[in-house]
Amino acid sequence: MYYGAIKKCDIANGPGVRVSLFVSGCTHHCKGCFNEETWSFSYGQPFTQATEEQIFEWLTPSYIAGLSVLGGEPLEYVNQEKLLPFLEKVKKIFPRKTIWCYTGYEFEKDVCARMIPKWKYTKKLMEQIDFLVDGPFIEEKKDLSLRFRGSSNQRIIDVKKSLASGQTVLVSDEDFI
Repeated sequence: MYYGAIKKCDIANGPGVRVSLFVSGCTHHCKGCFNEETWSFSYGQPFTQATEEQIFEWLTPSYIAGLSVLGGEPLEYVNQEKLLPFLEKVKKIFPRKTIWCYTGYEFEKDVCARMIPKWKYTKKLMEQIDFLVDGPFIEEKKDLSLRFRGSSNQRIIDVKKSLASGQTVLVSDEDFI
């Protein structure tokens, strides 16, 4: 897996001050994508043990609320293989910090109905994620007034509650004020 960037102190991609990892590789190719260069699976730098250790160091201060994983597309199959053990370590080392993930895939149709039954890593990966922002960026639905989302079709999903109940549990951006 490659990554395009890591932001040490990010306030745009989830509540509080967060560390944000932008993985490389995306097959959605959304019109108007803010991070088009990360569509290539070989963009940026390889994600290594040293990369993990740097992120762990940046996650350590008490003012850091958690980790956000964006892209590119974190849920591309080839990214899941590397992200799963990394996110498991994040949860083990920092159990009180939240993990947010941004995906162009739709939770019910793509993640639950297709990926979880067919892909080796998806269910365990979802179990590490606290909140999932799902849905492709749609330029015609771009809304700069939304917190943590780029277009009005995108939703914030409480993954833990959704997996436990078998139904999608949405949260609003006001829940994080």
